[in-house]
Amino acid sequence: MAKILVITSGKGGVGKTTTSAAIGTGLALRGYKTVIIDFDVGLRNLDLIMGCERRVVYDFVNLINGDSNLNQTLIKDKRSDNLYILPASQTRDKDALTLEGVEGVLNQLSETFDYIVCDSPAGIEKGAHLAMYFADEAIVVTNPEVSSVRDSDRMLGVLSSKSRRAEQGERIKEHLLLTRYSPARVESGEMLSVSDVEDILSIPLLGVIPESQAVLKASNQGIPVIMDDKSDAGQAYSDAVERLLGKEVPHRFLEAQKKGLLKRLFGG
Repeated sequence: MAKILVITSGKGGVGKTTTSAAIGTGLALRGYKTVIIDFDVGLRNLDLIMGCERRVVYDFVNLINGDSNLNQTLIKDKRSDNLYILPASQTRDKDALTLEGVEGVLNQLSETFDYIVCDSPAGIEKGAHLAMYFADEAIVVTNPEVSSVRDSDRMLGVLSSKSRRAEQGERIKEHLLLTRYSPARVESGEMLSVSDVEDILSIPLLGVIPESQAVLKASNQGIPVIMDDKSDAGQAYSDAVERLLGKEVPHRFLEAQKKGLLKRLFGG
């Protein structure tokens, strides 16, 4: 049986789809057969970040409605034999997804995949609820700012009360992923620190992704940023995947880099 992992947050624009692409790719590169599902019906973006937008023929709603089968709908990633993408529909609204339809697709995928990564839309509406309802584990993505953290706290409440596991008296295993983190801005008081966010949300820290131009560059190129192993963001996502798989990996990129003498003199 596959492990179902939802990538969620209360706020939009915090990096959920970037995280879904990176985590899914990281799992696939480590030998796990992985599928990433885009639940953001009407606002499809996962295919762009994965660089497969021109290969979309059928989508998640087609599959639920029986207009296509799994083989027709899944897009195999060109970089990894273990990775597949299930794109969202751009022309339908979120009411096109049903609890029964999503469960049927997840049951089919569970027969052949090790991990199912659900890329949730923001907020607590129907699409987000369906993305997390069947989850075994959740990665809550937040930026180090008060409004983002508050919205993530609300999502934790939804995860603990409106998921299938909650209905069965169980808990979804929760992880915190902090994105767009800038130690220099934390030091100047412009941004919450890691410990501030941990104190508010009280869930285990999976990773801290530094603010990095590599994320935007990778998105524009249609390449998951985890593939850029020279970048700080790529390395941070790789570390997060290792921790997700149960390995002890120290956190990096938590402190501002000190400029050397030449950089201070010449403004580098």
